[in-house]
Amino acid sequence: MRVEYNAPVILTFSLLALAIHIANLFIPSFTVHYFLVLPAMDLFNPLDYFRLVSHILGHASWNHLFSNLVFILLLGPILEEKYGSRKLLFMIFVTALTTGLINILFLSTGLMGASGIAFMLIILASIVGRKNNSIPLTFLLVAVIFLGTEVTKAFQVNNISQTAHIVGGICGAAFGFKNR
Repeated sequence: MRVEYNAPVILTFSLLALAIHIANLFIPSFTVHYFLVLPAMDLFNPLDYFRLVSHILGHASWNHLFSNLVFILLLGPILEEKYGSRKLLFMIFVTALTTGLINILFLSTGLMGASGIAFMLIILASIVGRKNNSIPLTFLLVAVIFLGTEVTKAFQVNNISQTAHIVGGICGAAFGFKNR
């Protein structure tokens, strides 16, 4: 038996996020400098454009990283097999860019982490078995449970971006209903 690199996008993403978190242990503020979307964007700073997408690789703590990787590593390989590596990479990129832009346009806090990607995968996974013009009951239940919880948590004061979770879930629904 041999070990197979079965989901190249998901595994590479996970390993990059882990490597960045480890690098932050040795290079203080590495994650904050390169992997945090700031609440305002300098249109003349190329680094700000990079951060619009790179924020999904930075995490504030080991717990933050591992809680995202659990969902990403559980659901990602199944979805990568279903949609293909290229299409899943596109979905991750669009979700990262969308959450980054919404954060800059509407919020006054920084944004870091792959929670939006995890929620995109959760909602996308609930739609995988969809047939022609139907809406899977699993999608409705997952949307109500996960997104409903995030909407109610959005009114709490914490360091969690429920907006990224909600936007990630909306992206997952859009990708799921667009791609059969």
